[in-house]
Amino acid sequence: MSGYLGGSMLGRAADRGIVTVSFTDPRDFTRDVHRTVDDGPFGGGAGMVMQPEPLAAAIESVRERRAPARPRVVLLGPAGRVFDQRVAAEYAALEGGLCLVCGRYEGVDERVAAHVVDEELSIGDYVLTGGELGALVVIDAVSRLLPGVLGNATGAHEESFTGTPLLEHPQYTRPREWRGHAVPEVLLSGNHAAIDRWRQEQRELRTRARRPDLFARWARARDEEDGAG
Repeated sequence: MSGYLGGSMLGRAADRGIVTVSFTDPRDFTRDVHRTVDDGPFGGGAGMVMQPEPLAAAIESVRERRAPARPRVVLLGPAGRVFDQRVAAEYAALEGGLCLVCGRYEGVDERVAAHVVDEELSIGDYVLTGGELGALVVIDAVSRLLPGVLGNATGAHEESFTGTPLLEHPQYTRPREWRGHAVPEVLLSGNHAAIDRWRQEQRELRTRARRPDLFARWARARDEEDGAG
């Protein structure tokens, strides 16, 4: 994780003190010589389950270090609400920051999920070895919404899922023609109003074709806004 977090945008944000990421190992809160953090599930079954005490103690240590600020403790796992751009914006506005709990093996003891963390969060309907990749997704998506992280302040607002649930319009750069494929003439026209219209049309067309669920959500919001006006 540290290799990814130390590079490019996130690395620069960390150097400037905009984003701070630290790691807490539940093994540091064990009391046996083997530093055990998992055990077999009651009732039988395959795999191992993370024990409640080391994990809870690790979370509580984070809360103590961050006091009086209270970070939102989020457990990465398949049972949580699904992470999207709206959740990223919600997290970016938190004054106390985040404590991301990465499960492993067959998950964590349910008592931690029920009584220690603030919420569970899923990054999608698929299975990963652990929650670390999910944590990286959350850190990246949330960090880019913080003031000063992106060089272009308007860049995050114009991307897919931001502001409206439409996909981003197609992007082109030099050369003007590549292997027989030309850049749309409107983008070379210098007519900014026409370019804006083209980009909005492309966002709608692309979203309708590739993500009809998002298009339906956008269309409902548009119709409600028109009705209110």
